[in-house]
Amino acid sequence: MKRALVSVYEKNEILFNFVSFLDKKGYQIVSTGGTYQFLIKKGLSNIIEVSDLTSFPEILDGRVKTIHPNIYGGILANRSVEKHMKSIHSYNIHLIDIVLVNFYPFCEKIYQKSININSLIEFIDIGGPSILRAAAKNFLHVTAITDSNDYEFVQYEIENYGFPSLKLRKKLAGKAFNFTSAYDSTISQYLLDDQFPTYLQTSYEKKMNLRYGENPHQKAAYYVNTFHKGSMQNFRQLHGKKLSFNNLRDMDIAWKIVTQFSEPACCTVKHSTPCGVALGKNIIEAFQKTYYADTISSFGGIMAVNVPITKELAKEINHIFLEVVLSPSYESDVLNILKIKKNIRIISISEPISDKLEYAQIDGGILVQESDYFFPHEKNYKIVTKKEFSDQELKSLFFAQKVVKYVKSNAIVVAKGTQTLGISGGQTNRIWAARQAIERALEKSKEGLVLVSDAFFPFRDVVDEAARSGGIGAILQPGGSIRDEESIKACNDYGIAMAFTGKRHFKH
Repeated sequence: MKRALVSVYEKNEILFNFVSFLDKKGYQIVSTGGTYQFLIKKGLSNIIEVSDLTSFPEILDGRVKTIHPNIYGGILANRSVEKHMKSIHSYNIHLIDIVLVNFYPFCEKIYQKSININSLIEFIDIGGPSILRAAAKNFLHVTAITDSNDYEFVQYEIENYGFPSLKLRKKLAGKAFNFTSAYDSTISQYLLDDQFPTYLQTSYEKKMNLRYGENPHQKAAYYVNTFHKGSMQNFRQLHGKKLSFNNLRDMDIAWKIVTQFSEPACCTVKHSTPCGVALGKNIIEAFQKTYYADTISSFGGIMAVNVPITKELAKEINHIFLEVVLSPSYESDVLNILKIKKNIRIISISEPISDKLEYAQIDGGILVQESDYFFPHEKNYKIVTKKEFSDQELKSLFFAQKVVKYVKSNAIVVAKGTQTLGISGGQTNRIWAARQAIERALEKSKEGLVLVSDAFFPFRDVVDEAARSGGIGAILQPGGSIRDEESIKACNDYGIAMAFTGKRHFKH
């Protein structure tokens, strides 16, 4: 007789329908305590408990129920090896052909603040992963199932061929090991609590297939971390086309920038680089200042705001072309206004930034580093010139410093008040970045400008360029060059105030 072992945490109608199908196809259903009771109450009669096979009751509050040679022998026996078959027959062990298991929800429980470690430990599944791995190892003869989405495939093949094909069993075995490794990885990360463990086992679950990668000929998918929660996990798309690889990268940067500020903030991003960023008394002012900062680059970009989008702002947005709009919420009727543009992607997002680590793949390896959360304040910057910052310059510099962290190195941001007017990054030398940023800023304003750099000035040429502009009165940079004194002297000669933060902010 064919047998199916069913032991699940998640008991629902879909499960019952599938098990009922197996029962009708002649499978003897073997189950554990809670699952057994569920199936009996639903009306299934051709079912036996695991203890009927093991002749041993469940003990230790259910910690031990399937761990027994009568179970593992029935799963692991190689039907093509005569010695195996004689062995199990001599011990009166019955073969098990299907193993259907899902686990205690440890991954979900770790986010419940009310749960203590003693309670959480009880959600570390031992028997489930063990019997699933056993079934997956013996996929030549046994079908391992852990995903309810696979019920229909197994059912189809049993209905049409009498049993699941080798191709399907192999695929399901791969899924089983894929899932058990992710499950174990989450437990490992929780218990180990080490940023840089000996083995990097971060687990990700696929959230969606993407339209394409960086280019249309590249396939792509989006995965979310199963252990660390982040703002980009729980966003909701309210309207528009399917998201692409580039959309998600730009959304991430735009949201990280605006959520740094408590005042109404707006940011546009293009090709992983901020085009314009501004704060305002209200979101309309912040938007107008952001768009004015770089009307050309904003075309076809990503826009994020850190406050709800109003009807007035929605009407303003409809006058320009944006790929994606992100906001914590949308006032009533706002969506109807924005949806006039059928292709615009409208995203609702509200979670704060929580990334603690950043990853970069290289051929054959992966680089891991802490996220860059450093911000200067009155205790960790040092004025190095005769002239000091005014209160307005100080506010403007720290605003621009929060932007420069997200600009590709070499990075220069020129701002006026809490509005960027010139952003340049990705240059192979700092003077080119400075010239571009200053030139763009001067097109908008000739005075009251400040300049922030992500790294030190290797030469005084950036100060000279700033002085030639005639509009830059203050500079913030990390310092640390062997030629710092030359830059300081140049600032003193020109009457420009400058401070060092002691912290570099490269972004490659």
